[in-house]
Amino acid sequence: MADYHFVYKDVEGATTQWDDIQRRLGNLPPKPEPFKPPAFVPKVDAGEQPKSKEWLDEREPEELEELEDDLDDDRFLEQYRKMRLAELRDAAKAARFGSIQPITGSDFVREVSQAPSDVWVVVFLYKDGIPECGLLQTCLEELATRYPATKFVKIISTDCIPNYPDRNVPTVLVYNNSAVKGTYVGLQKFGGRKLTPESVALALCHSDPVLNDGHGGSDSSRNNVMEGVRKKFIEKVVSQHEAREEYDSD
Repeated sequence: MADYHFVYKDVEGATTQWDDIQRRLGNLPPKPEPFKPPAFVPKVDAGEQPKSKEWLDEREPEELEELEDDLDDDRFLEQYRKMRLAELRDAAKAARFGSIQPITGSDFVREVSQAPSDVWVVVFLYKDGIPECGLLQTCLEELATRYPATKFVKIISTDCIPNYPDRNVPTVLVYNNSAVKGTYVGLQKFGGRKLTPESVALALCHSDPVLNDGHGGSDSSRNNVMEGVRKKFIEKVVSQHEAREEYDSD
């Protein structure tokens, strides 16, 4: 006769009184948590999601343009869509530059003279082996990062102007709308050999809003940039003065 063995399984999570006593005495491991499957969340198609500011913030420029006719019934979201699209376009425009671009004589007309009328171009004429050129280039590199909507280029002086004398380098030319707006020969106007990015920025913006951080192209924004340049220059001077006083007191 066959021998049958039955294994009784209680409802999951249920225990006997004996098991509970043994667990309190530490003779059995803690009772495992009963299995709970994750709650079902239906997948929502991206086109069916409710529109909100947060939802618009996650959209790419191409997607925002495609939504032009979809938000006509919600005036607030349509205005926010336009504002968000303008912000993304301004950011993309500002990202065009951000560093000093080396050019040659054959590039000059295309990169400088034919630059868009809303772009200021700072042209750095230099010669390798001249210490003053290295000092000024360090400052211009930092300014190019701070003000990515202003175009910075560098070119060997004699490639730009044949037979240009070494005694005149470094030289900075400022262009806008195909015209020269400023010329700086040597380091004197930038603060001499003690020049800083702040002193160079202050000289460049003395009469024109040369430096642009890319946060909008209005006059008020550019005035804010110029005011920021002056503020950073003053902060730098104060910081250097305090450092000298602290050094003298030691």
